[in-house]
Amino acid sequence: MRSICFALALTATAALAQDDDWYPSEHGAGDTLGAINHLSADKVVEAAKLVKTGKTYPLGVVTGWETPAYPPRHYAITVIQPGQDLGPTMGTNLATGNDDLLYTWMGIGSQLDGLGHMGINHVYYNGLKAADFVTTKGLTALSVDKLPPIVGRGVLLDMTRHYGENPLTPGTAFNEAEIKAQAAAQGITIGQGDVVLFHTGWLGVADDGPTFMAGEPGLGLGGAKYLASLDVVAVGADTWGLEVVPGEDPDLVFPVHPELLAKNGIYILENMNVAALAADEAWEFLFVLGQPRFEGAVQAVINPVAIR
Repeated sequence: MRSICFALALTATAALAQDDDWYPSEHGAGDTLGAINHLSADKVVEAAKLVKTGKTYPLGVVTGWETPAYPPRHYAITVIQPGQDLGPTMGTNLATGNDDLLYTWMGIGSQLDGLGHMGINHVYYNGLKAADFVTTKGLTALSVDKLPPIVGRGVLLDMTRHYGENPLTPGTAFNEAEIKAQAAAQGITIGQGDVVLFHTGWLGVADDGPTFMAGEPGLGLGGAKYLASLDVVAVGADTWGLEVVPGEDPDLVFPVHPELLAKNGIYILENMNVAALAADEAWEFLFVLGQPRFEGAVQAVINPVAIR
């Protein structure tokens, strides 16, 4: 029995060793930005040419006390008045005011997953080991405060049209074939540096928190590898976790996350409110995200803007 366990351990170790060819990154051994390197001033100028009407779309949802989130994530806010209970005023002008104290997980509501969010066997993007950059006071590398704005061409693929249902059924996985088919149906070509968003209709059931969090349609592992081959910057959807749940392989846990984040340096955008874009058939647009710069943060609550 001991020899069998030893053999299994050797097999697992060998598998991990063979799988470490995903680093160093194509962007250099010291790189910490990942796919953001595919952005450029020229791409921003080109994407800005997509703006024809000036219509803007907030892609973030309102985050509040009842926002469904991956447990134990939660949100709490306290409004504080100096003096409280309509207490003392300030100065002869009788100035008053309110402050707010926010206690929240960063990975709630509409969110950006940074490259330090998920790795493989405690190894993260570009071979960074958790012991070298993860501290209880924040990440010393790969934190979202160190990212430049993500501005460029955004594309939306409406998977509800591909499958003919809205919302899609939990466990529905879209991969390379489905992505190619829907892109062709919409006349869209996905290019280097793009931000790719998917409409599944799943955000429409978010008011029923238990149902919303019990599963979701989403990106399959093959689809993630295909998008990575196109050198996209970020991938997002109107779902809480981007990837399909239940997954395609019951032995794998959230395999799309490390495939995109760790292996390819591609950022993940979750709970993107793309329904209005889909209704307007806004398949390509200028995507603008200036993420909050909380020092050492793994993730960030965000409200990107799509502009047509």
